[in-house]
Amino acid sequence: MDSEKALGEKDLGHVEEVGSDFASSNDGLPIPVPEKLSRWNRTIQSLKGFEARGISRVQPSERESPTLAALVQVAIMWYSANITLNNLAVGFLGPLLFQLGFLDSALIVVFACFLGSVGPAYMAIWGPQSGNRTMVVARYFMGYWPAKLTTVLNLIIMVGYGTISCIIGGQVLSAVSGGTMSVVVGIVIIALICWAIAVFGMKPFHVYERYQSTPLTLILFILIGSAGPHFNTSLQSVGNSATIAANRLSFFSLQLSVPLSWAGASSDFFVYYPESTSKRMVFAMTFIGLSVSFIFVNLLGVGLASGVSTNPGWDTAYSTSSGALLLAGFDGLGGFGKFCAVVVTFGLCSNAVPSLYAAALDFQTLGKVWKAIPRYIWVTVAAIIYLVCAVAGRDHLFLIFQNFLALMGYWLAMFIMIVFEEHMIFRRNKGFDWAAYEDKTKLPIGIAALISFLIGWVGPILGMYQVWWTGPIARHIGDLGGDVGIWLGIAFTAVVFPPLRFVELRQIGR
Repeated sequence: MDSEKALGEKDLGHVEEVGSDFASSNDGLPIPVPEKLSRWNRTIQSLKGFEARGISRVQPSERESPTLAALVQVAIMWYSANITLNNLAVGFLGPLLFQLGFLDSALIVVFACFLGSVGPAYMAIWGPQSGNRTMVVARYFMGYWPAKLTTVLNLIIMVGYGTISCIIGGQVLSAVSGGTMSVVVGIVIIALICWAIAVFGMKPFHVYERYQSTPLTLILFILIGSAGPHFNTSLQSVGNSATIAANRLSFFSLQLSVPLSWAGASSDFFVYYPESTSKRMVFAMTFIGLSVSFIFVNLLGVGLASGVSTNPGWDTAYSTSSGALLLAGFDGLGGFGKFCAVVVTFGLCSNAVPSLYAAALDFQTLGKVWKAIPRYIWVTVAAIIYLVCAVAGRDHLFLIFQNFLALMGYWLAMFIMIVFEEHMIFRRNKGFDWAAYEDKTKLPIGIAALISFLIGWVGPILGMYQVWWTGPIARHIGDLGGDVGIWLGIAFTAVVFPPLRFVELRQIGR
C-alpha cells in the first residue's frame, strides 16, 4: 500500500528532522536534553518501521501517488477498527438500559449510525488536503488557543475508548478462563498489546488493520449462527408511548455519538495521502467503512441483548459482565466457541490502537513543550492512563457508556458545525496556508469560534438526560426524560457562529 511506503523508507528519511522536536520547541528555543537521552531517543527512532513523526506537517513532497488500493484501505481501516466488542456492547443498551424492543433498537442503530458517520467522514478529508493531524487542522477553524480546548476534549475521548476496550477485553478473557484469570490481568494483556502496536506508529497499524478484519468478520458470523436462534426478535418496548418516544431519542443520541466520536481524529491516519486525493472518495470510503461496521456489530449487540429476557443462561451471564454475555453467545460450540471469543477479544486492539495513536498526537498538540516530547513517550503515557482507568472502572462499564459517550457527542457535534460553517460560508473561495499551522499571526484569533462553542453548550445543558444531570427541556420529554442535548447544541452553535465570525473578520481580519 502506498501509505505504508510513505511510512516506511520515506518517513525514516526524516527521522532527524522530526526527532529534532525532542530537543527544541516550536519556536526554535532549545530545550536542554542530556546527551545520553538524546542518543537513546535517536536509537529508538531509527528502528525499522518506526514512525518518528509526531504532529509535524507531512510535506507534499513526502507523500505517495494515489492508488485505488490506497483509497480502499481507507474503508478497510475504518471497518476493521470498529467491528469490535466495545461497539457491539453499545447495542446492548437499547433493550437492556432503555428497555426498547428489538425492532425499535435495530431501526435506531441503522439510522443513527448512518448519520453519526457523516461527521468523521467530513473531517477525514482534511488529512490529505493539509498533511496535518485533526486537532492541528482545528486551529484553522477554532483558532490557535481555543483549539487547545477541543484537543483536551478529544484526548479524553481517545483515552476513554481505550479504557472501554480494555475493560471489555479483560471481562471476556476472564470469562473464557472460567474465572482463573482475573479481569485485571485481562485488562493488562489488552493494554500491553495495544501499546506495542501503537508505539511503532502507522505502518504496523495499517498492516494489522488490513489483515485482522477478515478472521474477525468470519467469527462474528459464527456468533450470529450460534446465538441467532436465541435472539428475541419479538421483544417489545416497555412503557407508555411518551416514555418509549423519550427512550428512542436517548438511544438514538447515544448511537449517534459512537461513530461521531472519531471526528476528532479521523484525518490523523491519512496525512500521508497526496493533496490530489479525491475529497469525495475519502469521504465515501470513510463513511462506508464506519457505517457498515457500526451497524453490523450494533445489530448483533441488540440481538444478544434481546435474548437476555428469554434465555436464563444469558441472563445469568449478563449479571456477571458484558464479556460473559458475549461468551454465552458461543454456547454450544465448546472449546471452539472459547477460541472464537478470544480472537474477538484481541480484535479490540484494532479499535484501541488508533485511539492510543491519536491520543499521543493530541498530547503533542497542546503546546511547544508537549510537542518536544516524542510521540512514543506520549503513547506510553496514554496507555498507562487508560490502564489505570480501566482497572478502576472495570465494574461500571454501562455507566461509563451511558455518561461518557453521550457527553462526548455533544461537543463534537458543535465543533463539526463550526468547521462546516467556516468552510462553506467564509472559506468557500479561499484556500488555507497549511504550512502556517504553528504561526499564530496567520491563524484565526478564534474569538467567534470560542464564544459560539461555549454558547452552544447551553443546548446540552438544557437538553441532556444523564444520570448526573437532566436539563429543564429534557425532563419534559416523556415521563422520565429524554436526551435532545446534541440537537440543541447544534442549533445554538449554527445560529450564533456566522454573525460572530462576520464581525470578527470585519474587525480583526482573520
